[in-house]
Amino acid sequence: MEVIYGLIPSMIIIGIVLVIILFWAIKSGQFDDLEGDAHRILMDEDLTPKTPQSKENEKNKDKTIKTR
Repeated sequence: MEVIYGLIPSMIIIGIVLVIILFWAIKSGQFDDLEGDAHRILMDEDLTPKTPQSKENEKNKDKTIKTR
């Protein structure tokens, strides 16, 4: 029974800390775009036809990455 005197205040403190973390996450924008990532994973960029200009851009990007 004496354990309850320590558990109740500690659970209240932990609950308050979790609520503060929840409000911080909401204010920082963690839950703004819930569907964006779900749709982005379904889009396959490899299947889109590539123009000659986009192929040149990819080659240039590869060169810049290698030089860094």
